[in-house]
Amino acid sequence: MNAIGLVAFALVGAAKAIRERFDLFGVVVVGLATAFAGGATRDVLVNRAPLVLSSPGEIALGLFGVSLAVGLSAALESPDDHPVTLVSDAVGLGAFATAGSIVAADAGLPGFGIVVVATINAVGGGACADVLLDRPPFILLTDFYASCAVLGGGVFWTVTAVGGAESIATALCAAVTVGTRLAAVAYGWELPTAQRVGQALTWPRTERGR
Repeated sequence: MNAIGLVAFALVGAAKAIRERFDLFGVVVVGLATAFAGGATRDVLVNRAPLVLSSPGEIALGLFGVSLAVGLSAALESPDDHPVTLVSDAVGLGAFATAGSIVAADAGLPGFGIVVVATINAVGGGACADVLLDRPPFILLTDFYASCAVLGGGVFWTVTAVGGAESIATALCAAVTVGTRLAAVAYGWELPTAQRVGQALTWPRTERGR
């Protein structure tokens, strides 16, 4: 799961940097930040050395993902919006949510901790990339993204809490996270903003006033 997430998120982050016309060094930095920031934060939270600092293979996987993004940019006009990139993003989200759930469960964290670590592992890299790209992290805006990781981590915890095998929890976590993210992309799902909620609450009063 971790390897899949690294390649997928490095590809996504590098594609975003290419769209913003970063030079090759910038593309590599953003791609690797997207791939590793969430996992490094996860490892710090469970009190262990980040894998990125102890495994050269991790860096190789990240660089492979960056190379894929560079190749796509040569073949496609907008690689960051291409279905390959969008699906890779969903797969990376599911892989990292699942990896975070497994690590948190192995560390003995309770259900809330499992969901939090799974979510941070899944979206931390994307948030870091957005900061490097000088824009607000999109997980804090209206897109239905981090919620997919929350759902996946919740499913993992629920299955293990009722005595289900970790292999089943792992498969369901990945399936729910990837499935909900792909559905959100296909159907344009978004969480409501405070402004929309306020309008929905005031609309009935306005109608009664008329």
